Amino acid sequence: MITRRTLLRTGTAAFVGALASPHVARAAGKSMKIAHSANEVHPGHKLATSFAESLEDLMPGAFNINIFPNRQLGSDKQLLEGTVAGTMDVTAVSGVLIPLVTGRQAMNAWQLPFLVRDYDHFGELALGEVGLKIQEDLRDAGLISLATADTGQRHFLSVKDPVTSLEDLSGLKTRIVPVALHKQIWETLGTAPVGLPYGEIYGALETGVLDAVEINVSSMLGENLWEVGKNFTLTGHYPWHMTTIMSDRYWNSLSNEEKAVVTEAGRRSVSATLDYAKTQDAEGRETLKAKGVDVLELADLDVMRAKVAGMTSEWAAKDPLIAELVAAAG
Repeated sequence: MITRRTLLRTGTAAFVGALASPHVARAAGKSMKIAHSANEVHPGHKLATSFAESLEDLMPGAFNINIFPNRQLGSDKQLLEGTVAGTMDVTAVSGVLIPLVTGRQAMNAWQLPFLVRDYDHFGELALGEVGLKIQEDLRDAGLISLATADTGQRHFLSVKDPVTSLEDLSGLKTRIVPVALHKQIWETLGTAPVGLPYGEIYGALETGVLDAVEINVSSMLGENLWEVGKNFTLTGHYPWHMTTIMSDRYWNSLSNEEKAVVTEAGRRSVSATLDYAKTQDAEGRETLKAKGVDVLELADLDVMRAKVAGMTSEWAAKDPLIAELVAAAG
C-alpha cells in the first residue's frame, strides 16, 4: 500500500514511477475545488494557482479545478473546519489556525519569533525532512498537508505615530490572530493584543478600534491597508505561513497515480510561492512608498529579538516536532 509518508519521502521519484504506468483513458477531469481567503495579489493565491498549474502540467486533463479566492467560500477558520469535516476538497489556510482547530501543535513552530531567517531558509526547512514530518503530523487530524510556504514576512503597521523603537509599541492596540502564541509574543513586546478576523482589519484601523497590526507587504497591498495606515516598520519577526490541505475524503477518492501527482504538485508550489513572496516583499515596499507610506526601521531590533528569545525553548518543549524544527533552523 502506498502511504502518505512514502509519497512525500520519495518526492519526484514517486510521481515519475506512477506516470510510467500504462496510460488510462479518463473521462471528464475529476472535480476539485480550491478555496482560500486571500486577495489575488497575495502569495496565498499564488500557492493555490501554482498547485493547480503543476497538477495540469503533470497530469493534463485529470482534474477540473476551480479556485475560489477572497473569502468567497468562507473565512480561513471556516475553510479549515470544512476541510476537517470533508465538505471542502482543498484549501490554502493560515497555518497559525491549524493548531487552534485541530489541536496539533507542530505548525506553531514556523512562527516562533525570529527563528526562520528569510524566504530561502524557509524553503530549505519546509521542503526538508522536518517540513515533511510537520505536514505528516496533520494526518491524525484527518488532513492531508500538501505544501507549506511563507506568504510574507511580518512587519508592523501603525496608524498614528511611527514605531521606530521597542518603546513605541507600548500599549498599542494591535490586531493579532487570537491564538496563544501570538498573544504571548505581543504581550511580551508590550502591546495590547486584540483578536480580530482578517477581514475586519481595515475598518478597525480606520475607526480607531485598532492602533496597529502586525502584517506583511502582500496584505498591505491586497487589503489596501496603506489607505488607513502610513507608518510601516520593518521587523520581519516571523513568516506568515500558509498550508495547502486536502480533506481525507478527497484524498481517499484518488488513485495511487493521482496521489503521487498531487503530492509532487504540492512540493512544486512551495518554491513558486516563495519566489513570488520574496519578490513582492522587496518590490512592494517601493510600491507602498509611492502610495505615501513611510517605510521605517526599528532602531533596537536586537532588543526586540532578545525580549522574545526565551519563547523558543518554551514552545519547543510543547511538541517534539517544534523542537526538531528549532534544531534544524539553528
